[in-house]
Amino acid sequence: MAGRINDDDVKAVRDAIPIDSVVSEYLQLRNAGGGNLKGLCPFHDEKSPSFQVSPSKGLFHCFGCQEGGDTIAFVMKIDHLSFSETVERLAAKAGITLRYEEGGYNPGHQRGERIRLIEAHKIAAEYYAGQLASPEAEIGRRFLAERGFDQAAAEHFGVGYSPAGWDHLTRYLRGKGFSDKELIVSGLSQDGRRGPIDRFRGRLMWPIRDVGGEIVGFGARRLREDDTGPKYLNTPETPVYKKSQVLYGIDLAKKEIAKTSRAVVVEGYTDVMACHLAGVTTAIATCGTAFGGEHIKILRRLLMDNGSARVIFTFDGDAAGQKAALRAFEDDQKFAAETYIAIAPDGMDPCELRLAKGDDAVADLVEPRTPLFEFALRQIVNRYDLDTPAGRAAALDEAAPIVAKLKNLSVQHGVAVQLAGLVGILDTQFVVRRVSQIAQWQRGKGADRPADRRQQRSYGNVQAPTAPAGPALNLRSPAHRTERELLKLALQYPALVSPAFDAYGIDEFTAPPYAAVRQCIQDAGGADGAPSDYLDAVRAAAPDDTVRALVTELAVETVFAKTVDEVYAGAQLVQVRLRAVDRRIRDVQGTLARLGDHGDPARLAAVQNELWVLTQYGQALRNHGAAAL
Repeated sequence: MAGRINDDDVKAVRDAIPIDSVVSEYLQLRNAGGGNLKGLCPFHDEKSPSFQVSPSKGLFHCFGCQEGGDTIAFVMKIDHLSFSETVERLAAKAGITLRYEEGGYNPGHQRGERIRLIEAHKIAAEYYAGQLASPEAEIGRRFLAERGFDQAAAEHFGVGYSPAGWDHLTRYLRGKGFSDKELIVSGLSQDGRRGPIDRFRGRLMWPIRDVGGEIVGFGARRLREDDTGPKYLNTPETPVYKKSQVLYGIDLAKKEIAKTSRAVVVEGYTDVMACHLAGVTTAIATCGTAFGGEHIKILRRLLMDNGSARVIFTFDGDAAGQKAALRAFEDDQKFAAETYIAIAPDGMDPCELRLAKGDDAVADLVEPRTPLFEFALRQIVNRYDLDTPAGRAAALDEAAPIVAKLKNLSVQHGVAVQLAGLVGILDTQFVVRRVSQIAQWQRGKGADRPADRRQQRSYGNVQAPTAPAGPALNLRSPAHRTERELLKLALQYPALVSPAFDAYGIDEFTAPPYAAVRQCIQDAGGADGAPSDYLDAVRAAAPDDTVRALVTELAVETVFAKTVDEVYAGAQLVQVRLRAVDRRIRDVQGTLARLGDHGDPARLAAVQNELWVLTQYGQALRNHGAAAL
């Protein structure tokens, strides 16, 4: 049995890959100030970015759901990997050879399941791509050529061919060391009468990659008349492939989507290829399923909920395409982006349009013209006889609740007026009031759900849920705010608060969670002369995950000051110390009151002397600031 990964190798992996480069594979990051980056959290649904990354510290923290940690923790969480699987995956990316204790080299068959399945798909994709050049695959090459795709296009998208025999790929992967169980679980093979056989046979193959660029499945196109299977056959649900959570082409399109705040959603693999080759490099497609909520989450993280962002849907002009557009509209309000629909003339899809009219026609097609809500309303209204009062009333009854779901009230009002014109009701105010009443009813109905009544607390300009991952803090308390700020400085800029900070007692931090963090810093050796692995040591000193999460949070959260320097650090040191002195003065004054005039003279003199010293020290702090520390 393979042993644990050498600690030095784990550290080397953690240091080798910048956390922002890893996180940016899954979501768009923007400047958050103080050297930090921010984006929409991939671990919970949110409207404004509360997820922050600190490249200099190699840490991330979400002020919304409280998830946080280093690069390894991020990959473990987002890809559902074990610790060893994550380190192995990152080590492969960084070109680091890992050493294993208590068991020597870790053989391939003992590695984590996800890594094994990803590796099987990678080898399968290389195999399929090689087969595209075989004599048998001539029908596949002809299929591509007829749609305007040459060899370079096939190579760019990794298109391949699966031989028509029963078990060509299965035998090939067995030879690479994969077990029959792994082949079945991966979806590359399926059970046959005499053992596993290839799932995909005699088909054109498109590798499907996740947002991180790893191949997790395949889409297979039927080529021959004697193939009685479906026109398109996709990988079944597996531990690494969830069709509702993948978008074909997202690995190629994600950077341009983030850069331009624009995404084009098409219906098929060849449409994605046609768009990209025509210069529309933000095109993506779903994989054998309708565009839904999980797909929206992927796009929102790249678009950053920019109000000026645009998502353009291209659907066929037939009944199925119209139905797909209406399904997309049902989820429209999950976007902050503006949504549009584009339907090519004569009902052609982007691939057909490129063949018939060239690249410019494809680029022109996806220039947004018709808002998705307008298209959806027209489709609804057109089903009714608007020449009759009953028909107009029925159309309004179906369309008004849809308009009422529009969250922007000004947009809602404008669309309600537009709906009145579509239906043919001259009294536009009647339609506006009807929509408004329905919207109020919908809000009132939803208010009964506890999940909708989330109150917010504010950390500076970042919003977070009320349920803290530890003891409650009174964040309105100036003392607690200053203690938090000082701890942030001690974690992020230890040199600015040293050596004074290390002389501060645990009891100078009045909030129990902050006292726990102060204890961690002390247990890690203090802030003065902090080594390169200082933050790792502080996090390792945490007694539990709650305190460790708070350390990460404070290490990532932006310091309030525009200029973080010795003056600002000194002010925080003084405020925390001064409040501690004032608390002690009140305690001593209470002791004096209890002793009265008849107390022990020696005891009375000692207490009075302590009071005098504290008062002088407090006055010096007020007069001279950090110089009096």
